[in-house]
Amino acid sequence: MSTLDEEDRREYYRIDDRIALEITPLSAADAAGTDLLQDASPLFNLLSELHLSEFESQHLLRQLSDSDRTLGNFLKAQNKRIDLLSQVVAQTILGHLGEPRPVVLSEGGIEFLHPEAIAPGTRVAVKMALMPQALGLLLRAKVTHCDAKADGQFDLGMDFHDITDAQRQLLARYILQKQAAERRKEREQNDPPVA
Repeated sequence: MSTLDEEDRREYYRIDDRIALEITPLSAADAAGTDLLQDASPLFNLLSELHLSEFESQHLLRQLSDSDRTLGNFLKAQNKRIDLLSQVVAQTILGHLGEPRPVVLSEGGIEFLHPEAIAPGTRVAVKMALMPQALGLLLRAKVTHCDAKADGQFDLGMDFHDITDAQRQLLARYILQKQAAERRKEREQNDPPVA
């Protein structure tokens, strides 16, 4: 896969990942800004809304935990139960999205190999399930490049458009967590065990 352009590289951190992904070209009305979620599957909508609402309520939970520790602990336990349910929903959705595939992901866009060509400039809906958090996101994107590869696949690059602050922050948090996990794994592999 080629790298995304230099300007984006400076703006966003990128990770190599494996995610379940579905790309759908948008109609003119959808590209102009009507609600993407009306065409998505009900389970995917549920998963996406669940993560967005959980993210938006995190600061309230922290404030509440500071003033009432017992209630805060109870709500954290409920949050854990909801996370487990979202993982069940995500496992169901993965069957519809297909097997996870290698991608290069950032807050600004995504790059991956695709079996079909999509013309640069085409507006698409990008439905992704990020694991293991079972994070479902449905985003609008614009194809920036489509390069044919020797194996018959196409290297597609896309920039996200009309992404909400909550979606961008969820994506940023996911990328930071993935980066931290990779660094921990590297340290464990490079540091000999202490006897």
